[in-house]
Amino acid sequence: MEPRLTLVTLGVADLARARAFYCDRLGWPASAASTDGIVFIDCGGVVLGLYPRDELAADARLAPEGQGFSGVALAHNVREREDVDRVLAEAAAAGARLLKPAEEAFWGGYSGYFADPDGHAWEVAWNPFMPLDADGRMTLPPPAGS
Repeated sequence: MEPRLTLVTLGVADLARARAFYCDRLGWPASAASTDGIVFIDCGGVVLGLYPRDELAADARLAPEGQGFSGVALAHNVREREDVDRVLAEAAAAGARLLKPAEEAFWGGYSGYFADPDGHAWEVAWNPFMPLDADGRMTLPPPAGS
């Protein structure tokens, strides 16, 4: 199997509220492929999907209940250290809940966290070891042994 991540779908309690947060308040444009039942947002090569939580759980044949940390955090990396504070402030102004203010990270970068209206955790990070290219994609060192 090729290593590839193409779509991340967030199960949301209220699709209209989620669309308003991501599209109207954060300013991320919804694709024309979006419908009344799902929202697609191009996030620089990976698509973010917003879909009703109960329907997503049913599709995966899982129980829709869940509380607290899900074991997944999404990340929005930025080009400059000072962008972390700006992006966290923008998210908070859009209605996000600040989980952790920006601080020096143990791994040598600078990061903080916010939660969207459904509690999905987003890290905002500046990583000096994996800069973003001109298209906003993270550049990784080549695989070990290459």
